[in-house]
Amino acid sequence: MVSPIVQLAVSTAIFSAPLVLGGLGALASERSGVINIGIEGKMLFAAWAAAFGGLVSGNPVVGLVCAILAATVVSQAHWALTQLFGIDHVISGMGLNAVAAGATSLLSKTLLAPYAGAKAAALPLPFFWVAAVLAALGAAFVLHRTRGGLHLLAVGHDPDKARQAGLRPVAVRFKALLFTGLLAGLAGALLISNARGFTDNMTSGRGYIALAALILGGWRPWPTFAACLLFGFADALQLQFQGTPLWGASIPVEAWQCLPYVATVVALAAKWGGTKAPAGLGRP
Repeated sequence: MVSPIVQLAVSTAIFSAPLVLGGLGALASERSGVINIGIEGKMLFAAWAAAFGGLVSGNPVVGLVCAILAATVVSQAHWALTQLFGIDHVISGMGLNAVAAGATSLLSKTLLAPYAGAKAAALPLPFFWVAAVLAALGAAFVLHRTRGGLHLLAVGHDPDKARQAGLRPVAVRFKALLFTGLLAGLAGALLISNARGFTDNMTSGRGYIALAALILGGWRPWPTFAACLLFGFADALQLQFQGTPLWGASIPVEAWQCLPYVATVVALAAKWGGTKAPAGLGRP
């Protein structure tokens, strides 16, 4: 019999890994100046593509590649809407989320219907856990140790001064959104690896929680990673305690299921005013 502590640790890793990947993907975007409300939709498109690729080919690598491609296409659509057409970042992000919810539901009912009941081929969960840790290491290194990372920070801090220094914010943001697509694709593929099939709106707000972790972490890689672990722990805790009486009182399942969202709100409220967003966030 597996120890409850081990179960809790494993569940925390499972629930926090997509938050880490999504949060770091959003970090790349937002440190370049592009508000990334649309991370939820990117993860959802990626999850659908991972399920489709894994079911049709029977190959988990194909599913992963499909997920990354789908999230990258949506991420670049977000770049085009905000950087080429000048649409408000929040509006474009919310629009992408709405399109993702409707389109993936429609595609699921049509293209995935013949595979009802089948399990999608997917890579093992430890692959994604390692990817999440490596993503945090890579983000911390690139941001502070490479020229590209310094360009990203400069553009995100003050795009006008960055232009005067010879940088092209549109080009820097294009590369940043590529990285966002890569990590959002991994996050979506991870959800399929865990569930082995696609269901409507299966991201269940994880993209928004990843954004909350990013804010809580002050737009820095390792604090964002730690915040994702905290929210993943809250999710694991609600799963472990569902159906368990607390001090003799029966707690409704719905109350336990609210725990990750309550933890997110409380953490943000406690941190409100203590974080400083990139100064160039949302600026052209």
